[in-house]
Amino acid sequence: MNNTYSKSDTHSKIIGYVLWIFGFLGAHRFYYGKPVTGTIWLFTLGLLGIGWLVDFFLIPSMDREADRRFQAGEYDYSVAWILLTFLGLLGVHRMYLGKWISGIVYLLTLGLFGLGIIYDFWTLNDQVSMENYSTENT
Repeated sequence: MNNTYSKSDTHSKIIGYVLWIFGFLGAHRFYYGKPVTGTIWLFTLGLLGIGWLVDFFLIPSMDREADRRFQAGEYDYSVAWILLTFLGLLGVHRMYLGKWISGIVYLLTLGLFGLGIIYDFWTLNDQVSMENYSTENT
């Protein structure tokens, strides 16, 4: 049996809608791998609330796009995002991905003084995808 994931469910609509509640800050857009628009939502409060309301209807398509775009595997995207969101300054999300050294550095420097957290909001989906790809192909 082929171990590749032709139809993977990497992201959760439930988590997407929970993050949408805070979507005027771009949380759901970062989660679905849209860091540029997530940043725009952050600085414009969801395009003054209009983009935030429209996104309620766009979440199912953002979820499907993320499921096609990112690699499923051992590490769960939703777990990684919850850890980043609530424990990111302590590096727990990096430790979850097996990146113990950078996780400890985050722990000792409060997420490299917050700049590392911003980097991780932009790149966490790709980090999880790369880890899933490497664990599947070893």
